[in-house]
Amino acid sequence: MIALLSPVFQGEWASLGETLDCASPRPPQAMPVSALLDDPARLSGVLQRHARSLGVAGPDLRATASAWTLAYLWALLPPVIAAASLFQHRFPVAAAGLAVSLDFHGVPRRFHLADEGTSLPGSGTADRYGPLLWNHLAPLFIAVSAQTRLPPKVMWGNAARYVGAVFEHLAGTGSAPPQLARDHEMLMHQAAWPGGCDNPLHPRVRPDPALHRQCCLYHLLPGQSPCRGCPLHDAAISPPARTLPARSP
Repeated sequence: MIALLSPVFQGEWASLGETLDCASPRPPQAMPVSALLDDPARLSGVLQRHARSLGVAGPDLRATASAWTLAYLWALLPPVIAAASLFQHRFPVAAAGLAVSLDFHGVPRRFHLADEGTSLPGSGTADRYGPLLWNHLAPLFIAVSAQTRLPPKVMWGNAARYVGAVFEHLAGTGSAPPQLARDHEMLMHQAAWPGGCDNPLHPRVRPDPALHRQCCLYHLLPGQSPCRGCPLHDAAISPPARTLPARSP
């Protein structure tokens, strides 16, 4: 685990600190994220592999793609957010220069940094989170959408769901700095990004935290059903909301 993260990722969250590393050399199976995004055939192969693991048959890969991005985001976001908002440290997580290790089913398991990044004390939210949103997530969601017709708004909704969950966890650690709340407000509740462009994470979460604003389509996968937070279904008759996925190192 990167030393900066070790005070935060302990107990049940320890494995989430292992999803980001800076070991050299990178594992031979690690794939540059930029290569995944720039090669439609490679990305299609990964999504098809994940579809088979989920029992999905047929050409419609929208639900598969949403499930894949949920796994991708849950591997990437916790350590990046912890570093940025607890320690005002920016990891180099733009797609260029970052690599990812996938398991047999195409699930992202670990991201590999080129270096440990930059300490940015006193910096604004946009400085620390801009590369993540605009140079990684935005092109990722465009590439996945081009392959599967899954609307980017669904993937931004997935991102917002996990961003909110990570901030909630960090706020409950007992040593949250004021910057944590400011970053949360900017990322989740401000309609515009500095400079005037729309904030893609807003408004992806309903005022009632028990209800999701955007359906993740997970219920379309074989054997799955709508969760209680799904905006398309009556909460009174739906199964309990899915919890955040457990991970292994």
